[in-house]
Amino acid sequence: RFSRLEILPSPSLFFAGMEGSVLPIAVAHGEGRAEFADIASAEAAQQAGLVAARYLDGHGRVAEKYPYNPNGSALAITGLTTADGRATIMMPHPERVFRSVTHSWHPDEWGEDGPWLRMFRNARVWTG
Repeated sequence: RFSRLEILPSPSLFFAGMEGSVLPIAVAHGEGRAEFADIASAEAAQQAGLVAARYLDGHGRVAEKYPYNPNGSALAITGLTTADGRATIMMPHPERVFRSVTHSWHPDEWGEDGPWLRMFRNARVWTG
C-alpha cells in the first residue's frame, strides 16, 4: 500500500533540499509510530522544527486517521530528526521506492530515479 508524505523544513541532512515535497511512499505495516508522553510533547517537537515528515491524506491535509496515517502517529508525524540533523528516524520505507519502476504510476519526467533517491544521495554527499 502507498501513502503520501510531506517533507517539512528541518535540520535533517537526509531531507536537505526536499522541503515542501509531497511524495508517495510504501507502507508495509502499521508499526513504528511516533509516540510521545502527551500531545504537548508532539507539538513541542513540531515547533522546534524536529518533525521532518508527516502523513497527508488524498486532499493534501494532515492525516490523523487510518488509512492515510496507517499507524496512528500523533499529528501524523512519520519522521523526526535531531537538532543537528545527523540522525533521522522515520516510518515508512523510502528504501522500497527510490526507483521509478517500483511505483505503479509515475510522471514521465521522473526518469529512472524516483524522488526518494535524493534522500540517499544527500546522505552520501554528507559522508563524502
